[in-house]
Amino acid sequence: MGEFAGNDELTARMAEVRDGVGDVLPAALTLYETLHAAPEPSGQEAGTAALFAARLKEAGCETATGIGGHGVVGLLRNGPGPVVALRAELDALPVTEATELPYASRVPGVMHACGHDAHLACAVGAVEWLAARPGAWSGTLMVIGQPAEETLTGARAMLDEGLYERFGRPDVVLAQHVAPLPCGVVAHGPGPLTSATALVNVVVRGRGGHGATPHLTVDPVVVAASVVQRIQTVVSRENNPFEPLVVTVGTLHAGTAPNVVPDTAELGISIRCYDDAQLDRAIAAVRRVVRGECAAAGCPEEPLITVGPTAPVTVNAPAPAARVRAAHTALLGDRRVLTTPAMLASEDFGLFAAEGVDTVYWFLGSTGATAWRAAPGRTLQEKTAALPANHAPGFAPSPEATLRHGIGAAVAAALACLDRS
Repeated sequence: MGEFAGNDELTARMAEVRDGVGDVLPAALTLYETLHAAPEPSGQEAGTAALFAARLKEAGCETATGIGGHGVVGLLRNGPGPVVALRAELDALPVTEATELPYASRVPGVMHACGHDAHLACAVGAVEWLAARPGAWSGTLMVIGQPAEETLTGARAMLDEGLYERFGRPDVVLAQHVAPLPCGVVAHGPGPLTSATALVNVVVRGRGGHGATPHLTVDPVVVAASVVQRIQTVVSRENNPFEPLVVTVGTLHAGTAPNVVPDTAELGISIRCYDDAQLDRAIAAVRRVVRGECAAAGCPEEPLITVGPTAPVTVNAPAPAARVRAAHTALLGDRRVLTTPAMLASEDFGLFAAEGVDTVYWFLGSTGATAWRAAPGRTLQEKTAALPANHAPGFAPSPEATLRHGIGAAVAAALACLDRS
């Protein structure tokens, strides 16, 4: 992959990036607002995929759709050189928006609460910037519009349907993710960045009956409540405290009426950590706790326990990550390029590292200056904690500043990995 000749050249190239973003920003803003108002949940991203593919085609990409569900691939070819992929996600979340923005979601109960709409708009803006300046780079830009990231199924589905075999094995896959940091700030992490995760679905099978005669039932709600309590000891009493592990019961569904003991109760559990063996131990412990509580309650049938989907740790490859960080530093300045520690948030981007492909992932600030100044606290951590975070109903990136810096960051990263003409 291409190398910058020196600091002077790098500075000049990043000045060109900054100057050119304004050319593509208005269209990116329109796309962002359109996507935000019409979110589609995981696995149902047909409209989003069609719009994204159309914009890539208009920018000069060869496009393909329907990969691994509603996945999209765009190829912008510009002579010999590396294949550099830029990934953005198509799906929204089952969250009811509470921002009161003029372009707020028009879909009841669905919202782009994680910023995937911004990622898509930044990717299109980056393609348009690069397409307009073929003399600035050489190689192939592969744009991946991934479905179903929130359910951890989309990346695997695209790879299983031959993403790399059909469109070329990239030398590196790049991705950025908005975060409640100040606009104009990016955060890089060396090595492992986001955690491995497993989702576990449990169905406790009891025996239903009348709420007035609990002695004639085996109440799965009580069993589920015991599981919720006992499962916390997997972390507090079975895990080495120096090895991060989170076990969360995120959903619990049971019953239809207060005077009826249901037959079943269903729990959705997520497990997150940084080691595959540790993840396997935690899954085994969850299985043991569930089965033990069901046996203790005298459930008439064994519980149903389903593990999956899973996702690996996201790891930044050292060499391309260093090039991308250097480009971002030249683009934004030293003070605006932060180092973030590893975190227990998870996603399936790490699957794109299949077959030895390098990956680079960074966080993009999305909080406007006014909101940042108004947030209580003095430190970066205090202010970030006080702002609406990803997945919250009030999560609202500052559109113009987020996209301006996000397009610039994506272009800078791509140029850092593509050959110079």
